[in-house]
Amino acid sequence: MRTDRVVIHETEAERMDAVLVGFLAESGASEVLLIDRSGQPLAQRGGASHDTVSIAALAAGAFSSTGAMAQLLGETEFSVLFHEGATRNIHVSTVDTATILLAIFDSHTTVGMVRLFAREASAAIARILDDARAQPAHVGTLAAPLSAGEVGPAFPADSGAHDGSADGR
Repeated sequence: MRTDRVVIHETEAERMDAVLVGFLAESGASEVLLIDRSGQPLAQRGGASHDTVSIAALAAGAFSSTGAMAQLLGETEFSVLFHEGATRNIHVSTVDTATILLAIFDSHTTVGMVRLFAREASAAIARILDDARAQPAHVGTLAAPLSAGEVGPAFPADSGAHDGSADGR
């Protein structure tokens, strides 16, 4: 599993948001979350009528535990989990080695529709994340190191204050 961090800039965030909005429109799901493998929510669209932070954490935990079952069966992992309830369902699927797509839906759509469009959305988001990983993490003037002129006013040099002696002399 990849453990590198990705910095998602505004353009990638907008592209991912468009994918998630499209997923909701096509699949009929009521809510979609993009989470990392630890359960940290990265993006969310749709009605937030649930405790999505807890759902994300529990889904990531369930995904992790089924990974152990998959390995016992000789699989790398199970790429899709489906939880069916009386009125609501949850579809959880891999995006890439670090990211999971979680969709919440009810009887207004089918698991087949959600699964089909989740696969397409996951592939599109994976490409966006790959693009983000390929870019430098720090861009723009705020990411540049401070110049001597910028440091000077913030930290004026005072004679001998930091010479290593305990009393500053």
